[in-house]
Amino acid sequence: MTAELETRDFRMDDYDAAIALWSRVEGVEVAEGDTRAEIASFVQRNPGLSRVATEGTKLVAVALCGHDGRRGHIYHLAVDPDCRRRRLGKCLVDECLNGLRAAGIKRVIILVASDNPRGLSFWRNLKWEDMPFALAMGIDL
Repeated sequence: MTAELETRDFRMDDYDAAIALWSRVEGVEVAEGDTRAEIASFVQRNPGLSRVATEGTKLVAVALCGHDGRRGHIYHLAVDPDCRRRRLGKCLVDECLNGLRAAGIKRVIILVASDNPRGLSFWRNLKWEDMPFALAMGIDL
């Protein structure tokens, strides 16, 4: 990392910049669960696990991370397209995983859109495995 490039905990002051980044990055879907109040609640339940990378005052990468006491989850990993190929995504993933390990979590799950080849390639290059025995399902409440 350069002197200007730093990683740190996600803070709610980062919310607007994170939403803007997620909205610009192909493969990341900003959905109804991503309101300021819901992200604040998520971060509060999972202190110190979500991460950002900044270059000067600009947020250039972000990852939401948390756990349910049994399984860890990483959501909305995004790197500014102008900052790719600097290993920022891997750095944030490693920091998230270290936080989950410290919390005693043994397994981490991600969801990657099947029509997101860049995301699939990224995660596979980090040795994440496909789970062909599982099918993601959901319901809106």
